[in-house]
Amino acid sequence: MLKLLLAGVGLIIALYLAAALGLYVFQRRLIYRPDTGYFTPVEAGLTGVREMRLKTPEGAELVAWETPAAPGKPTFLYFHGNGGGLIHRAERIARFARDGYGVFMPAYRGYSGSTGSPSEAAIIEDARLAYAHLIAQGLRPRDIVLYGESLGTGVAVQLAASAEVGAVVLDSPYTSLVDIAKRLYGFMPVKTFMIDSFASSAHIARVKAPLLILHGSLDSVVPVELSEMLYAMAPEPKRRVVLNGAGHSDIFAFGAMQALQDFLRAHLRPVMLAPH
Repeated sequence: MLKLLLAGVGLIIALYLAAALGLYVFQRRLIYRPDTGYFTPVEAGLTGVREMRLKTPEGAELVAWETPAAPGKPTFLYFHGNGGGLIHRAERIARFARDGYGVFMPAYRGYSGSTGSPSEAAIIEDARLAYAHLIAQGLRPRDIVLYGESLGTGVAVQLAASAEVGAVVLDSPYTSLVDIAKRLYGFMPVKTFMIDSFASSAHIARVKAPLLILHGSLDSVVPVELSEMLYAMAPEPKRRVVLNGAGHSDIFAFGAMQALQDFLRAHLRPVMLAPH
């Protein structure tokens, strides 16, 4: 009987270690779920949007879609979520463009025809490259609004902590990927072995630009309480809007655009009137 008991305990321990090893080895496959397919803006049904490419210092090539801002409107430097690709954000680009906002949306490495492999270090480096590109194109920092979607909120926070921008918009943000993983794999030592944590909680206090947090009340991917925690850590000026009935990726069907426009009108000076 004792031998059977010990054998059972040994089997449970072996299975646990195997599961932990599997999570550690394949963690980036769980975090990054790219659509590697390449599509042009025209193929996505977009007009007035062009593709351009950025070269990283390591030689990777990033595909980006961009459309210019109308006079007096800012440009969104948009960091997308962990799944899909640029074509899956075509509707959002079109929505922003209809209201006169500029958009510059780079695809992470391994997504939408961009070369290389995604990692937190690479994505943050590429975010800084995209920001530098916009500045080199003549945009002033106050003309740039960082927009982070889901995973991209961690990118936007880290960039905003070290770069001057007009405002920051976080769509379904979290404190860190570790906190999400704890809810999914609470029995695993995720804090110990996670390589890419995107710990916004460690950077949010250094964000000086006006901050807007948008979150669906029924978000089943990023718990809404994580954005509440992040909001509490952020300095003023800030605003958090919970959109009743919205899930993780449908907030614009529940009033997000109006909340975004109201926030930008309140916190951004008309760029067309600002002296060059």
